[in-house]
Amino acid sequence: MEKKYSHLLVNYCLKISPGDRVLIKTSTLGVSLAERVHADVIRLGGVPIIQISTSQIERQVIESGSQSIWSEAHRSYERAVNNFEAILTIAAPENSRALASIPSQVMEEYTLFGTTTKRLFMERSGTGALRWALCLYPTPSLAQDAGMSTNEFTEFLVKACGLDLDDPAQYWLNISEKQSRIVDFLNKKHSIRYRSDDLDITFSVSGRRWINSDGRRNMPSGEVFTSPVETSVNGYVYFDFPVLYEGTEISGVRFEVNDGTIVNYSASTGGDALERIMAIPGARHFGEVAIGTNQNIQRHIKNILFDEKIGGTIHMAIGASYPETGGTNQSAIHLDFIADMRKSGEIYADGELIFRNGEFIFP
Repeated sequence: MEKKYSHLLVNYCLKISPGDRVLIKTSTLGVSLAERVHADVIRLGGVPIIQISTSQIERQVIESGSQSIWSEAHRSYERAVNNFEAILTIAAPENSRALASIPSQVMEEYTLFGTTTKRLFMERSGTGALRWALCLYPTPSLAQDAGMSTNEFTEFLVKACGLDLDDPAQYWLNISEKQSRIVDFLNKKHSIRYRSDDLDITFSVSGRRWINSDGRRNMPSGEVFTSPVETSVNGYVYFDFPVLYEGTEISGVRFEVNDGTIVNYSASTGGDALERIMAIPGARHFGEVAIGTNQNIQRHIKNILFDEKIGGTIHMAIGASYPETGGTNQSAIHLDFIADMRKSGEIYADGELIFRNGEFIFP
Protein backbone atom coordinates (compact mmCIF):
# COMPACT_ATOMS: atom_id res chain seq x y z
CA MET A 1 0.00 0.00 0.00
CA GLU A 2 2.78 2.46 0.93
CA LYS A 3 4.29 2.58 -2.55
CA LYS A 4 1.05 3.43 -4.33
CA TYR A 5 -0.09 5.73 -1.50
CA SER A 6 3.16 7.70 -1.56
CA HIS A 7 3.10 8.07 -5.33
CA LEU A 8 -0.42 9.49 -5.14
CA LEU A 9 0.44 11.91 -2.34
CA VAL A 10 3.68 13.19 -3.86
CA ASN A 11 2.70 13.38 -7.52
CA TYR A 12 -1.05 14.03 -7.50
CA CYS A 13 -1.80 15.76 -4.18
CA LEU A 14 1.32 17.88 -3.68
CA LYS A 15 2.73 17.98 -7.23
CA ILE A 16 6.31 18.10 -5.97
CA SER A 17 8.80 19.85 -8.25
CA PRO A 18 12.59 20.19 -8.00
CA GLY A 19 13.59 22.50 -5.17
CA ASP A 20 10.30 22.24 -3.28
CA ARG A 21 10.76 22.18 0.48
CA VAL A 22 8.36 19.69 2.04
CA LEU A 23 7.52 19.17 5.72
CA ILE A 24 6.28 15.64 6.43
CA LYS A 25 4.48 15.35 9.78
CA THR A 26 3.51 12.03 11.34
CA SER A 27 3.74 9.80 14.41
CA THR A 28 5.91 6.76 15.03
CA LEU A 29 3.13 4.58 13.57
CA GLY A 30 3.21 6.44 10.27
CA VAL A 31 6.96 6.19 9.74
CA SER A 32 6.83 3.53 7.01
CA LEU A 33 4.70 5.76 4.77
CA ALA A 34 6.72 8.85 5.76
CA GLU A 35 9.94 7.09 4.74
CA ARG A 36 8.47 6.21 1.36
CA VAL A 37 7.27 9.80 0.82
CA HIS A 38 10.68 11.10 1.91
CA ALA A 39 12.39 8.96 -0.71
CA ASP A 40 9.94 9.94 -3.44
CA VAL A 41 10.36 13.66 -2.70
CA ILE A 42 14.14 13.32 -2.97
CA ARG A 43 13.72 11.38 -6.22
CA LEU A 44 11.74 14.30 -7.63
CA GLY A 45 14.39 16.83 -6.60
CA GLY A 46 12.55 18.13 -3.55
CA VAL A 47 13.93 18.80 -0.07
CA PRO A 48 12.00 16.79 2.56
CA ILE A 49 12.05 17.41 6.30
CA ILE A 50 10.38 14.88 8.63
CA GLN A 51 8.77 15.82 11.94
CA ILE A 52 7.81 12.83 14.10
CA SER A 53 5.89 13.01 17.34
CA THR A 54 3.55 10.85 19.44
CA SER A 55 0.16 11.30 21.04
CA GLN A 56 1.76 11.33 24.49
CA ILE A 57 4.38 13.93 23.53
CA GLU A 58 1.65 16.16 22.10
CA ARG A 59 -0.28 15.85 25.36
CA GLN A 60 2.80 16.67 27.43
CA VAL A 61 3.49 19.77 25.34
CA ILE A 62 -0.07 21.09 25.65
CA GLU A 63 -0.46 20.10 29.30
CA SER A 64 2.69 22.03 30.24
CA GLY A 65 0.78 25.27 29.77
CA SER A 66 4.08 26.90 28.82
CA GLN A 67 4.12 29.19 25.81
CA SER A 68 7.91 28.77 25.64
CA ILE A 69 7.48 25.01 25.24
CA TRP A 70 4.64 25.50 22.77
CA SER A 71 6.76 27.87 20.70
CA GLU A 72 9.74 25.52 20.53
CA ALA A 73 7.53 22.50 19.78
CA HIS A 74 5.94 24.33 16.84
CA ARG A 75 9.10 25.91 15.46
CA SER A 76 9.52 23.48 12.54
CA TYR A 77 5.85 23.72 11.60
CA GLU A 78 5.80 27.53 11.80
CA ARG A 79 8.93 27.69 9.65
CA ALA A 80 7.23 25.50 7.04
CA VAL A 81 4.01 27.53 7.10
CA ASN A 82 6.03 30.71 6.60
CA ASN A 83 8.49 29.50 3.97
CA PHE A 84 8.01 26.00 2.56
CA GLU A 85 6.24 25.05 -0.64
CA ALA A 86 4.41 22.00 0.76
CA ILE A 87 3.28 20.34 3.99
CA LEU A 88 2.05 16.75 4.27
CA THR A 89 0.38 15.55 7.44
CA ILE A 90 0.10 11.78 7.82
CA ALA A 91 -2.27 11.36 10.75
CA ALA A 92 -1.42 8.08 12.49
CA PRO A 93 -2.42 8.48 16.15
CA GLU A 94 -1.43 5.93 18.74
CA ASN A 95 -4.36 7.20 20.81
CA SER A 96 -7.01 9.44 19.26
CA ARG A 97 -8.30 10.35 22.75
CA ALA A 98 -4.89 11.38 24.14
CA LEU A 99 -5.91 15.00 24.63
CA ALA A 100 -9.08 14.23 26.56
CA SER A 101 -9.27 15.58 30.14
CA ILE A 102 -6.69 18.33 29.64
CA PRO A 103 -8.08 21.35 31.54
CA SER A 104 -10.35 23.42 29.30
CA GLN A 105 -8.53 26.68 30.06
CA VAL A 106 -5.22 25.20 28.94
CA MET A 107 -6.78 23.84 25.73
CA GLU A 108 -8.37 27.21 24.98
CA GLU A 109 -5.07 29.04 25.51
CA TYR A 110 -3.25 26.51 23.33
CA THR A 111 -5.80 26.91 20.53
CA LEU A 112 -5.55 30.70 20.65
CA PHE A 113 -1.74 30.44 20.69
CA GLY A 114 -1.90 29.11 17.11
CA THR A 115 -4.11 31.89 15.71
CA THR A 116 -1.37 33.73 13.81
CA THR A 117 0.06 30.57 12.27
CA LYS A 118 -3.45 29.38 11.31
CA ARG A 119 -4.17 32.70 9.59
CA LEU A 120 -0.90 32.61 7.62
CA PHE A 121 -1.53 28.98 6.68
CA MET A 122 -4.92 29.95 5.25
CA GLU A 123 -3.48 32.96 3.43
CA ARG A 124 -0.55 31.15 1.80
CA SER A 125 -2.66 28.14 0.84
CA GLY A 126 -5.29 30.48 -0.59
CA THR A 127 -2.77 32.09 -2.94
CA GLY A 128 -1.23 28.74 -3.92
CA ALA A 129 2.13 29.60 -2.33
CA LEU A 130 1.69 26.70 0.10
CA ARG A 131 0.45 23.33 -1.09
CA TRP A 132 -0.71 20.94 1.61
CA ALA A 133 -2.31 17.55 2.02
CA LEU A 134 -3.78 15.58 4.90
CA CYS A 135 -4.12 11.81 4.93
CA LEU A 136 -4.51 8.95 7.40
CA TYR A 137 -2.38 5.91 8.03
CA PRO A 138 -4.31 2.98 9.52
CA THR A 139 -3.67 2.48 13.23
CA PRO A 140 -5.44 0.39 15.89
CA SER A 141 -6.73 3.59 17.50
CA LEU A 142 -8.38 4.80 14.30
CA ALA A 143 -9.80 1.34 13.67
CA GLN A 144 -11.23 1.22 17.18
CA ASP A 145 -12.93 4.60 16.73
CA ALA A 146 -14.45 3.29 13.50
CA GLY A 147 -15.65 0.07 15.11
CA MET A 148 -13.45 -2.01 12.81
CA SER A 149 -10.48 -4.32 13.02
CA THR A 150 -7.20 -2.77 11.85
CA ASN A 151 -7.26 -4.91 8.70
CA GLU A 152 -10.86 -3.93 7.97
CA PHE A 153 -10.04 -0.26 8.50
CA THR A 154 -7.04 -0.57 6.16
CA GLU A 155 -9.26 -2.02 3.43
CA PHE A 156 -11.79 0.77 4.02
CA LEU A 157 -9.05 3.42 3.64
CA VAL A 158 -7.61 1.77 0.53
CA LYS A 159 -10.98 1.76 -1.24
CA ALA A 160 -11.90 5.31 -0.16
CA CYS A 161 -8.61 6.60 -1.61
CA GLY A 162 -8.83 4.56 -4.81
CA LEU A 163 -5.64 2.71 -3.88
CA ASP A 164 -7.23 -0.59 -4.92
CA LEU A 165 -7.17 0.62 -8.53
CA ASP A 166 -4.35 0.34 -11.06
CA ASP A 167 -4.17 4.13 -11.47
CA PRO A 168 -5.44 6.00 -8.39
CA ALA A 169 -4.43 9.38 -9.84
CA GLN A 170 -6.62 8.83 -12.89
CA TYR A 171 -9.49 7.88 -10.59
CA TRP A 172 -9.18 11.24 -8.83
CA LEU A 173 -8.87 13.08 -12.13
CA ASN A 174 -12.19 11.50 -13.14
CA ILE A 175 -13.73 12.62 -9.83
CA SER A 176 -12.36 16.11 -10.45
CA GLU A 177 -13.98 16.27 -13.88
CA LYS A 178 -17.33 15.09 -12.51
CA GLN A 179 -17.28 17.57 -9.64
CA SER A 180 -16.24 20.46 -11.89
CA ARG A 181 -19.69 20.28 -13.46
CA ILE A 182 -21.29 20.67 -10.02
CA VAL A 183 -19.00 23.56 -9.12
CA ASP A 184 -19.62 25.35 -12.43
CA PHE A 185 -23.36 25.08 -11.81
CA LEU A 186 -23.20 26.28 -8.20
CA ASN A 187 -20.91 29.19 -9.02
CA LYS A 188 -23.78 30.73 -11.01
CA LYS A 189 -26.13 30.66 -8.01
CA HIS A 190 -26.69 33.22 -5.28
CA SER A 191 -28.63 31.53 -2.46
CA ILE A 192 -28.64 28.02 -1.01
CA ARG A 193 -31.11 26.25 1.25
CA TYR A 194 -30.42 22.99 3.09
CA ARG A 195 -33.65 21.30 4.28
CA SER A 196 -34.54 17.98 5.88
CA ASP A 197 -36.59 16.67 8.80
CA ASP A 198 -34.01 18.06 11.26
CA LEU A 199 -32.72 21.20 9.60
CA ASP A 200 -33.75 24.17 7.58
CA ILE A 201 -31.00 26.67 6.96
CA THR A 202 -30.39 29.26 4.25
CA PHE A 203 -27.39 31.36 3.26
CA SER A 204 -26.08 33.54 0.47
CA VAL A 205 -23.12 32.53 -1.67
CA SER A 206 -23.27 35.64 -3.84
CA GLY A 207 -19.74 36.64 -4.77
CA ARG A 208 -18.29 33.47 -3.25
CA ARG A 209 -16.47 30.69 -5.10
CA TRP A 210 -17.30 27.00 -4.86
CA ILE A 211 -14.21 24.78 -4.76
CA ASN A 212 -13.78 21.34 -6.31
CA SER A 213 -12.19 19.24 -3.56
CA ASP A 214 -10.77 16.46 -5.68
CA GLY A 215 -8.10 14.88 -3.48
CA ARG A 216 -5.40 17.52 -3.83
CA ARG A 217 -5.55 18.57 -0.17
CA ASN A 218 -7.49 15.80 1.51
CA MET A 219 -6.88 12.16 0.71
CA PRO A 220 -9.48 10.84 0.47
CA SER A 221 -11.66 13.69 -0.70
CA GLY A 222 -14.93 14.06 -2.54
CA GLU A 223 -16.78 17.27 -1.75
CA VAL A 224 -17.62 20.70 -3.11
CA PHE A 225 -17.42 23.62 -0.71
CA THR A 226 -17.51 27.37 -0.33
CA SER A 227 -17.97 29.93 2.43
CA PRO A 228 -21.33 31.58 3.07
CA VAL A 229 -21.70 35.35 3.18
CA GLU A 230 -20.94 35.80 6.85
CA THR A 231 -24.13 37.60 7.92
CA SER A 232 -26.50 35.66 5.67
CA VAL A 233 -26.87 32.32 7.49
CA ASN A 234 -30.30 31.83 9.08
CA GLY A 235 -32.23 28.86 10.43
CA TYR A 236 -31.64 25.77 12.51
CA VAL A 237 -29.61 22.62 11.99
CA TYR A 238 -29.07 19.27 13.69
CA PHE A 239 -25.89 17.32 12.93
CA ASP A 240 -26.33 13.54 12.92
CA PHE A 241 -22.76 12.35 13.20
CA PRO A 242 -20.41 12.68 16.17
CA VAL A 243 -17.07 14.44 15.80
CA LEU A 244 -13.88 14.09 17.81
CA TYR A 245 -12.38 17.35 18.99
CA GLU A 246 -9.08 17.18 20.89
CA GLY A 247 -9.90 13.69 22.16
CA THR A 248 -13.49 14.46 23.18
CA GLU A 249 -16.52 13.13 21.31
CA ILE A 250 -19.20 15.71 20.56
CA SER A 251 -22.55 14.45 19.28
CA GLY A 252 -26.15 15.52 18.87
CA VAL A 253 -25.16 19.10 18.05
CA ARG A 254 -27.90 21.64 17.38
CA PHE A 255 -27.41 25.22 16.22
CA GLU A 256 -29.87 28.06 15.88
CA VAL A 257 -28.49 30.79 13.64
CA ASN A 258 -29.59 34.39 13.23
CA ASP A 259 -28.00 36.66 10.61
CA GLY A 260 -24.82 34.60 10.58
CA THR A 261 -24.36 34.22 14.32
CA ILE A 262 -24.99 31.01 16.28
CA VAL A 263 -27.34 32.31 18.96
CA ASN A 264 -28.24 28.98 20.59
CA TYR A 265 -26.34 25.71 20.67
CA SER A 266 -26.46 22.36 22.44
CA ALA A 267 -24.95 18.89 22.32
CA SER A 268 -26.21 15.58 23.72
CA THR A 269 -22.62 14.60 24.59
CA GLY A 270 -19.47 16.70 24.79
CA GLY A 271 -21.32 19.83 25.87
CA ASP A 272 -18.36 21.13 27.86
CA ALA A 273 -16.10 20.85 24.82
CA LEU A 274 -18.68 22.62 22.65
CA GLU A 275 -18.94 25.38 25.25
CA ARG A 276 -15.16 25.81 25.13
CA ILE A 277 -15.19 25.92 21.33
CA MET A 278 -17.88 28.59 21.26
CA ALA A 279 -15.72 30.84 23.42
CA ILE A 280 -13.04 30.98 20.70
CA PRO A 281 -13.22 34.24 18.69
CA GLY A 282 -14.89 33.62 15.33
CA ALA A 283 -16.35 30.24 16.31
CA ARG A 284 -19.95 31.42 16.36
CA HIS A 285 -19.80 32.15 12.63
CA PHE A 286 -19.49 29.77 9.70
CA GLY A 287 -16.37 29.51 7.58
CA GLU A 288 -17.50 26.73 5.23
CA VAL A 289 -20.57 25.06 3.76
CA ALA A 290 -20.15 21.89 1.73
CA ILE A 291 -21.69 18.82 0.13
CA GLY A 292 -20.07 15.36 0.41
CA THR A 293 -19.81 13.35 -2.82
CA ASN A 294 -17.59 10.29 -2.15
CA GLN A 295 -19.81 7.28 -2.81
CA ASN A 296 -17.05 4.93 -1.65
CA ILE A 297 -17.60 6.28 1.86
CA GLN A 298 -21.05 5.37 3.16
CA ARG A 299 -20.52 5.04 6.92
CA HIS A 300 -19.14 7.39 9.54
CA ILE A 301 -15.98 6.40 11.40
CA LYS A 302 -15.62 9.32 13.83
CA ASN A 303 -12.88 10.84 11.72
CA ILE A 304 -13.71 14.12 10.02
CA LEU A 305 -11.38 13.54 7.06
CA PHE A 306 -13.60 10.65 5.97
CA ASP A 307 -16.96 11.53 7.50
CA GLU A 308 -17.33 14.93 5.83
CA LYS A 309 -16.87 13.26 2.43
CA ILE A 310 -19.72 10.73 2.84
CA GLY A 311 -21.71 10.82 -0.38
CA GLY A 312 -25.11 12.35 0.29
CA THR A 313 -24.22 14.45 3.35
CA ILE A 314 -23.69 18.13 3.96
CA HIS A 315 -21.35 19.75 6.43
CA MET A 316 -20.89 23.20 7.87
CA ALA A 317 -17.67 24.36 9.53
CA ILE A 318 -17.55 26.97 12.24
CA GLY A 319 -14.55 29.25 12.43
CA ALA A 320 -11.96 30.13 9.81
CA SER A 321 -12.86 30.49 6.14
CA TYR A 322 -10.68 29.37 3.27
CA PRO A 323 -9.66 32.67 1.60
CA GLU A 324 -9.86 31.20 -1.91
CA THR A 325 -13.65 30.92 -1.49
CA GLY A 326 -13.93 34.63 -0.75
CA GLY A 327 -14.72 34.04 2.92
CA THR A 328 -13.52 36.55 5.50
CA ASN A 329 -14.21 34.87 8.85
CA GLN A 330 -11.00 34.48 10.87
CA SER A 331 -10.55 32.19 13.83
CA ALA A 332 -8.08 29.84 15.50
CA ILE A 333 -10.52 27.00 14.83
CA HIS A 334 -12.07 25.35 11.79
CA LEU A 335 -14.38 22.53 12.87
CA ASP A 336 -16.82 20.64 10.63
CA PHE A 337 -20.19 19.24 11.67
CA ILE A 338 -22.01 16.76 9.42
CA ALA A 339 -25.68 16.13 8.63
CA ASP A 340 -27.09 13.14 6.73
CA MET A 341 -29.23 14.10 3.73
CA ARG A 342 -29.73 10.62 2.27
CA LYS A 343 -33.26 9.96 3.59
CA SER A 344 -35.15 13.23 3.64
CA GLY A 345 -32.67 15.86 2.49
CA GLU A 346 -33.16 18.54 -0.12
CA ILE A 347 -30.91 21.32 -1.38
CA TYR A 348 -32.25 24.33 -3.25
CA ALA A 349 -30.21 26.82 -5.28
CA ASP A 350 -31.95 30.12 -6.04
CA GLY A 351 -35.21 28.36 -5.17
CA GLU A 352 -34.62 25.42 -7.55
CA LEU A 353 -34.49 21.88 -6.16
CA ILE A 354 -31.04 20.52 -7.17
CA PHE A 355 -30.45 17.69 -4.68
CA ARG A 356 -32.79 15.10 -3.17
CA ASN A 357 -32.13 12.21 -0.78
CA GLY A 358 -28.38 12.29 -1.20
CA GLU A 359 -28.09 12.85 -4.95
CA PHE A 360 -27.83 15.82 -7.30
CA ILE A 361 -30.74 16.02 -9.71
CA PHE A 362 -30.02 19.13 -11.79
CA PRO A 363 -29.71 18.59 -15.59
